[in-house]
Amino acid sequence: MRIVADLHVHTVASGHGYSTVFENVQVAKQKGLLALGIADHTPSMPGGPSFLYFEARGHFPKEVLGVRLYFGAEVDIRDAEGNLDLPDRILRRLDFALVSFHPQVFSGGSKEVNTQAFIKALEHPLVDVVAHPGNPRYPLDYEKVVEAAVRLGKVIEVNNSSFLVSRKGSRENCRFIAQLVQSFGGMVIVSSDAHFCMEVGEFGEALRMLEEIGFPEEQIVNASWENLEKFLQRAAQRREEYRVLSDH
Repeated sequence: MRIVADLHVHTVASGHGYSTVFENVQVAKQKGLLALGIADHTPSMPGGPSFLYFEARGHFPKEVLGVRLYFGAEVDIRDAEGNLDLPDRILRRLDFALVSFHPQVFSGGSKEVNTQAFIKALEHPLVDVVAHPGNPRYPLDYEKVVEAAVRLGKVIEVNNSSFLVSRKGSRENCRFIAQLVQSFGGMVIVSSDAHFCMEVGEFGEALRMLEEIGFPEEQIVNASWENLEKFLQRAAQRREEYRVLSDH
C-alpha cells in the first residue's frame, strides 16, 4: 500500500521538534511523497509558537523541490467542553486542522468527559481530523467518537508514532478504532507524527495494522492523490462556508 502524503509533521516551531520545513521536505522527496502537511503544535503547548506563526502563513510556500506543501496545525483541546487553543480567525486560514489531547494542556477525565470533549471539538466546523485517539491515557467511548466523526464528515488518524515512541499501549485501541471506522464507512488518514525529519513518511507499523484487518485503501485519505484532493477540498469548503456565515 502506498501513502502519497504525510499531513502530520512537526518542525522546530513546535518547541520539541528537531527539523526545519526544508529538512522535512528533503526527506519527503527522498521517500517519494507527493505532499507534506506541516502541523505544528499550538500556543498552549509548552514551547509552542505564538498566534503570529499561524497568522503569517503568507510566507509559507505552496511547493518546494516538487513536493506540494500544506499548512495546518495540531490544535489542542483545552477542556471538557472541547474548546480549542486557536481562535477561529486563525483556524479559517489553515489548510487543515487536527485536534488532540496532550497532558500538558488537558489532563483529561473519565471516559464520558473525554468522549464529550472530543465530540464537541469534532463538531467545530473548522476541525478536520481527530489525532491519535487511541492514546490509553485518555479513555474514550470509541464507538461514539467514530460515529460522530463519520456523521460530521471528519477523519480519524492512524498515528504511526503511537505504535513506536509515544503513547505506549495504543496498538489495540487503534486496531479497534480502525475496525469501527471501516464498519461505519468512514475515512482514516495515516500519519507519521514526525518530530525529526527522518521520521517523515514512516508509516510501517500503522500500515501493518491496517493490512492485518483488511482495511480498504479507498477509505484512506492519503492512499491516493484523488482521495487527498477530496479531503483538502472539503476542508477548504468548510472554511469558505464558515467565512460566509461569519460575515453575515
